[in-house]
Amino acid sequence: MCKVIAIANQKGGVAKTTTTLNLGIGLAREGRKVLLIDADPQGSLTVCLGIQEPDQLDNTLADILTKTVNEEEIRLEDFIRTHEEGVDFIPANIELSGVEVSLVNVMSREQILKQFLETVKDKYETVIIDCMPSLGMITINALACADSVLIPVQASYLPVKGLQQLIKTITRVKRQINPGLEIEGMLLTMVDYRTNYAKDITEAVKETYGSQIRLLKNYIPMSVRAAETSIEGTSIYKHDPKGKVAKAYEDLTKEIIKLN
Repeated sequence: MCKVIAIANQKGGVAKTTTTLNLGIGLAREGRKVLLIDADPQGSLTVCLGIQEPDQLDNTLADILTKTVNEEEIRLEDFIRTHEEGVDFIPANIELSGVEVSLVNVMSREQILKQFLETVKDKYETVIIDCMPSLGMITINALACADSVLIPVQASYLPVKGLQQLIKTITRVKRQINPGLEIEGMLLTMVDYRTNYAKDITEAVKETYGSQIRLLKNYIPMSVRAAETSIEGTSIYKHDPKGKVAKAYEDLTKEIIKLN
């Protein structure tokens, strides 16, 4: 069975892409066959996987969705790339924004990504989708085909407050489109536990959402080294293997495996 995890939050800068990359490569290091999908027109995950100019790419997620809508043949070898650290991935670029607009008039528009994924799921144990920081049609497509949603939350007050809209959207997708959709949990990121502020935020998250959403035991600490990985096109395991963030993502990977 293939598990599809969407990593979503309508706010940017909460380590969605870093989590997609390091959780995906973490699972590959545990022997899983993993596919990462960049579903953000900014192409951040694509850059983190070593492609410096995503906007110059042919054969991205935008082309896959267009071909699926038009019922054209998709040669998987043209679209699925392999990263040196053992994960496959589908890149994205700015063309995805245009596709999002054009999906508005398409029949079963929320199910286009799901239609495509049905053709590749049997090749993988885990598919992780890096969603864009909005709740538009591409994000709805990701939620429509996911088994669960992992929500990274920066340990500061405003991002925590803004989660309500995301939770409403997930609930609506579950009710109307994808009854099997569950929330995997909330992952606190950029945490600096040397401050009382971070502890207060953790308590606020538990108080506000703890009854409806699991707060994952592991959290991702604040680190400059984690931000550097996107420039190098490698994971934190390769960039800073003995650092606290590598250990945090290793522990998160084990927690996710246990939950599934």
